[in-house]
Order: sequence, then C-alpha cells, then structure tokens
Amino acid sequence: MSERPDSAGPDPDDTFEEFAELVEEETRRDPDLAVIEAGSRTLRTQGGPPQADVPARPADPEVDKALREVEAELATRWGETKLEPSVDRIAALMDVLGEPQRSYPSIHITGTNGKTSTARMIEALLGAFDLRTGRYTSPHVQSVTERISLDGAPVSAERFVETYQDVRPYVEMVDAAQEYRLSFFEVLTGMAYAAFADAPVDVAVVEVGMGGTWDATNVIDAGVAVITPIDLDHTDRLGGTPAEIAGEKAGVIKPQATVVMAQQPVDAAQVLLKKAVELDATVAREGLEFGVLDRQVAVGGQLMTLRGLGGEYTEVFLPLHGAHQAHNAAVALAAVEAFFGVGAQRAEPLDIDTVRRAFASVASPGRLEIVRRSPTVVLDAAHNPAGARAAAAAIGEAFDFSRLIGVVGASGDKNVRELLEAFEPVFAEVVVTQNSSHRAMDADALAAIAVEVFGEDRVQVEPRLPGALEAAITLAEEEGEFAGGGVLVTGSVITVGEARLLLGKG
Repeated sequence: MSERPDSAGPDPDDTFEEFAELVEEETRRDPDLAVIEAGSRTLRTQGGPPQADVPARPADPEVDKALREVEAELATRWGETKLEPSVDRIAALMDVLGEPQRSYPSIHITGTNGKTSTARMIEALLGAFDLRTGRYTSPHVQSVTERISLDGAPVSAERFVETYQDVRPYVEMVDAAQEYRLSFFEVLTGMAYAAFADAPVDVAVVEVGMGGTWDATNVIDAGVAVITPIDLDHTDRLGGTPAEIAGEKAGVIKPQATVVMAQQPVDAAQVLLKKAVELDATVAREGLEFGVLDRQVAVGGQLMTLRGLGGEYTEVFLPLHGAHQAHNAAVALAAVEAFFGVGAQRAEPLDIDTVRRAFASVASPGRLEIVRRSPTVVLDAAHNPAGARAAAAAIGEAFDFSRLIGVVGASGDKNVRELLEAFEPVFAEVVVTQNSSHRAMDADALAAIAVEVFGEDRVQVEPRLPGALEAAITLAEEEGEFAGGGVLVTGSVITVGEARLLLGKG
C-alpha cells in the first residue's frame, strides 16, 4: 500500500500576478475579449448572526407529524433533477402572491462550486452589519428546513409548515392554470420569497438551484450577481463546455447590476464579461479588483489577508479549511462591499473589526466538517471533480493524516471516475457504498470504477452506509490509536447528510 503524496495546491499568494498574466495573455490573443475588457466598467476603490447548525427533527411529535406531511406533499412534485427550463410557473406564483421577491434587495449567487459556503459568508457579513437577512440555499444536508434561513439560522419546523400552508392555495391555483404543476424546487422558492417578505428581511441572499437563466430563483432583480467558479457539472442540461455553462449562469446578471466574479476559465469569463457589457453591468473580478493576498493554515481554520474593493483586510480568521474557502471568502467580501456601494458610491473599506467578527462566526456543515475524533471523521459534500480536487488539496493541507480512508457514495448522474481520480492520491483505501436516494449509484457499479482507479487491493464494498462507516473506521484504526488515521466521507450531499445523522450530529 503506497503512502499518499503531498496534495497541496499552488501558492495562493501568487494568485493576483498569475491571473493578471493569464488575462493579459488571453486579451492579446483574442481581439473579442480585448473589446470586452475595454468596454466593461470595473470596480476599483473610488454583531454577526449565530452559527447555524443543521436542525434535527422536531422534538414535538405534532410538529414533526406536520412537517412530515408537508415533506410528503412536496415529494409528490417533480424532483430537482426533472426540469422544464422556464420561469413561467414561478413567475405566475409570484404574481398571485403579490410579487414578494420585490419587497427587498437581493444578492444572487450562481456558479458550479462554493455557492452555499459563499452564501453563508455573505449572510454572516450582512448580519454583522445589523441587517436582517434571509438566505435560500440548496440542496439541504439533513432537513429541508435548512434551505430557508432568517437571521442566520434555519427557520423552525413550525414556521416552515406555516409558510407552506400560507402559499399552498396559491400554488394550487397556479398548478391548475399551467401545463405542468410547480416542481418541488419551485414551491420551495416561492416559500422562501414569501417568508422573506413576511419577516421582513433587509436583504435576501439567494443561491440558484441550477444554471441561472431559467432557474426558479431568477425572478428577482438582484443588484449584486455573484458567480463562483464555473466547471463542468450538469452538462446534460447546462452544456458541455465552461463557456456554454457560463451562458446559462450569466442569466442572473441584471441591467446595471454589479457582477462579482470568482476566477473563471478564460472562455467562461469571456461569456460573462460580454453579458455584463450588454447589460451595462459593473464588474469586479477576483485576481484583479479583489482577491486573496495571503493565507496561512491556523488551528481550526485559516488566517487570511484579503484585498477588497475598498482596500486590504488583514488578520481575518475563517474557521473553514482549504484554499477554495479563502477564495469564497474574498468573493463574499467583495459582494457585500458592492452591496454597500464600496468602490462606487464610497471609497472607504468596511469596518475591519466587524468583518473579522463576521468571518470568525461562519459555519458550513458538510464542508470538511469534523464530526468525530479518534479516529477523526471528516465530512465533505464534494460531488463533482472540481469539488473533489478542492477537498483533496484542502484535507492534505489542513490535516496531518498518516492514513486516510475514503467513504464514497455518489449519484449515478455524476462524473464518478474523475471524482475518484481526484481522491486517489490522498486515500490509502476507499470503501464504496450508496446512500438511500433513488439517484444513488449502485455500490457494485461504483466499485467497478473504483477498482480501475485504485486497484483491487485498495477497494472495499459495503452496500449500506452504516457498514461502510464501520469498515472505514476500523481501517483507520489499524495503525493504532495514536497513529493519525482518519476517514473522509464524500461523494454526495445526501451521503454526507446520512453519515452526519449516523454519527450523532442532528
């Protein structure tokens, strides 16, 4: 059994210089991109919410029963993988509800990876500046109530049920008038927008479900559009290249909005910038207008120096692991600066102490989350190759495991081979399994691919997740109590959520 090689990524301190060189080189090569660069306006410098954990089932039997009834009704609708690309139904629902999504300003987040963590950071920052926030994210780790948050915490089961009961008559009206009933995601989106208006919130932080143009969330006119890194995922629906996917995600950009762009593949950046020019949107780009200047591994997370639209923010502690989370933090900071007009209406940065306090409060369940010690068990919801590469690099940097065992349960519609290849250098052995979702890849089918990637002697098959966790913990303990073995559970948000429950969280 070979030991894993070091998996640390490139030095993020070189981010600005390298990205600037990349843009400069591509601009020289591509005249169209040069026109876009010249024509786009860019942004240059001209008490936080409680940490939210994943809610458990309601303790009150009657509330739990009511929530289960709502969950059962929602489950009769199209799931999130069955789509009819249109916003007609959600627009009709918003109309009969009185356009609740227009009663507050919004920050809209799209991209391939990092959306939920970035949304949580934005929420924490806004809350620290005494704004009442609503956050809508997906998918959920354990409870559907996680998707709708107020003031930094998921709505209670009681409020979730009440919100559903309030919108249900209007949902039924739209169902009767449309060719297709509202989907599961469309109903939840309507519930979120209604709950935010009812609260009321000062600002909504909204994560798309998929894509952007025809995503159900895209009935808001967000003044700030955030685009996290774009990579290949959902290629059957969004397109087979980063540029094609960017074309769908660019749909969240509204006229005269501010676009906060994470580092992107050049072809994706070209599409996004062209869209911004067409809509007279202002652009802030990671690596040029803002970004990560420095980051150091620290106990329980990392210490960062960020360059925002208004200047530098030093000694910012983030209790999350990995370079990707530092980049998410830079994007979140720029988005909140843009929301407050930093770089446009005002030149001074945000209050540094408030920013520090906000980032120190951030939690992101299921993102390199430690749920057990001796041996250490870490959960990460990476479900595509880009997410897996980020997780593999981060776990090599943040944890000193002498022997890391993987537990992987993936969905059948994902690029499983490349996901496994990303983890191969860091896993001593892998236990393949499957979660309870109907989308889960069969454990034996997953094992066949894993054997090709890892070799037969490094793969173990446990069809049920409890058995897989037990097997992985046993393998991690083989070197002894103090040998530094660990377990990483990954491959799907559902796998992570079920493991979280089995290990006593929530």
